[in-house]
This record gives sequence, C-alpha cells and structure tokens, in this order.
Amino acid sequence: MSKNTLRTDKTCLNCGTTVEERYCPQCGQENTETRKSFHYLFTHFLEDLIHYDSGFWKTMKYLLLYPAKLTREYLSGRRQSYVVPVKLYIFISFITFFLSGFVLNTDDIVGENKDSLIKVNRQTDNRNIKLYRTKDTIPVNGLNLTSDKKGWLTDYKTVWELDSIQKTLPENKRLTKIQYWFTKKLVSISEHNTPRETLAKGAILFKQNLPKVLFLYMPIFAFWLWLFHGKKRWYYFDHGIFTLHYFSFLLLLTSLLIIVEWILSYFDFIVFDILKGIIRTVYFFWPILYFYKAHKRLYAESKFVSFLKSSILFFINFVLVFFFLLFYIAVTFISIH
Repeated sequence: MSKNTLRTDKTCLNCGTTVEERYCPQCGQENTETRKSFHYLFTHFLEDLIHYDSGFWKTMKYLLLYPAKLTREYLSGRRQSYVVPVKLYIFISFITFFLSGFVLNTDDIVGENKDSLIKVNRQTDNRNIKLYRTKDTIPVNGLNLTSDKKGWLTDYKTVWELDSIQKTLPENKRLTKIQYWFTKKLVSISEHNTPRETLAKGAILFKQNLPKVLFLYMPIFAFWLWLFHGKKRWYYFDHGIFTLHYFSFLLLLTSLLIIVEWILSYFDFIVFDILKGIIRTVYFFWPILYFYKAHKRLYAESKFVSFLKSSILFFINFVLVFFFLLFYIAVTFISIH
C-alpha cells in the first residue's frame, strides 16, 4: 500500500473523475499530493529499479551468467518478471558512464612527473600564449616535428601564428577550408595541452561516450544477425532484443571491471597485480565465449552451423567495430579542448 499523502480534493488530476478512495476508478492514477520531497524521488527511483518485485536482481543474474536466457524469455512472452530490454540498457549505460567518470582519474594517465612541461609566457597579439615543449619527435604529414622548435603536434605554435602566416601567403598557397579547419584544431590542441594531457583528456572522453557509440552500432549488429538467419522464423525485432541484451552484458561486465580494478588499485602487492591480469584476461575472452553460447541457445541450430555462423558474425563485427572505433577515436581527438 502506498504511503503517500492523499489529496483532500477528490477530483482526479489526470481525467477529472471523482475519486472516492485512493485510486481513480477511471484511469487508475493515485490521488495523492503532487509535490514530493527529494527523498521520495530518490527512493522511488531506486525502488522502481531494484525492488525485488521488479525482477531487477533476477535480470542481472540471467544477463551475466545465462547467455540468451533473457532474450528467450522475452520473445516467448514471459516479460513481467524482468526489466524491459531498452530500460535495462539505458540503466546499465548510465551506471557505466557514472563509474567511468567517477573512478577514472586524469592523474593516473598523466602521471605525477610533469618536468617535460615548460610554460613560456609570450605577449603576442595582446594575449598570453602558453607554449609547451617536449622531447618527442612526432611525424605529421611526412615531417618529423619536435616541439623544441615548433608546437608538439604541428608546424605552428599557436592559432594566432597560423592565422598570421595564412594571411601573408598568396591565395594559391593558403590551406583549403578543410585543411585550415583540421590544422587549426591540431594547433589549438597542441597550444593548450601537452601530449600527456591530450592522452588523458582523450581517454576520459572515450570512456564516457563509449555507451553512446555502442548504442549507435547496435542496429548494424542486429542487421548482420538478421542477414544470417531465416527471415520467416526470425524478425529484425528478435535480433534487436538479442543485441540489446548482449550489449547490456558488455556494459555490465565493463562496469564490474571498473569497480574491481578500482578496489584492487588500493592494494600495492604483486598478488593483486596478478589478479588484475587474470581479471582482464577473463574480461577479454568472456564476451567471445558468451556470444557463442548465446547464439547457440537462442537460434537452436546444430553445433557446427552455430559455430560457423557465430565465427563469421564475430569476425565481421570485429572488423566493423575496429573501423567504427577508429572513427570514434578521431572524433574524440578533435573534440579535445
């Protein structure tokens, strides 16, 4: 029974029907006070997600340990006892996003040694420009550039210098609009970040946005499943549900890895380093084995046919994900400020 305070007004706020008791006989809405405390909102959110009646823990157990079971249950019509696939994916994505932002520390990537960073203030164009120097030699467009003479990533030290040089060049010698945009972005990154800082910021952006990237790739993943299986027996919708559950599993496994490594990072013993290595190995191979088992159990084909299809599908998606991630890394890099 709900513990919310009933309204003195007996008119339903949703449909206008007179409410004699707690719930409206017309639309079923509870006739309680609409203004809620933060405590109510927070507890209501948790209860809605993790209360035993919602089947949250049961869903998590099946998702993690029983490949394809949730998909089979959902497609057979037994849905009330489990979290809806879309809601499940969104929730786990949120958890992964939160953990990657909370646990990941830029200092772990940048490191404490920043002696290679040299800041020189110059008054140029009435502005203070920070110049960074590193001993690294970096190939850009066929040139080996060192920031002892130039910026660590391009020939130009600052955006101001880039613009100044472009203005002095003849029209036919200037960069095209695309070349200028890309070069300006590289110069801006090099001007305001050391290589280590760029790596740190890029890693954070990559981890934080990875759930979104996976979400964009899911329709492609489901399409290949649809292409390899009978169109009369299986709909694209069926493959979509399988994809949602598999990608939810990947994110859940990633969340668990982040938590475990975060806990183990507080123990500075060789045995925990070995344990980290074992956990990372399991994290790498478990999704592969999970996919093979899930495919076999859902599509109920012979072992040889299922193994053959799974292998081909895994190879195709591995290649596509590789190029998809390369593109995502490029977008992440140019998004660094």
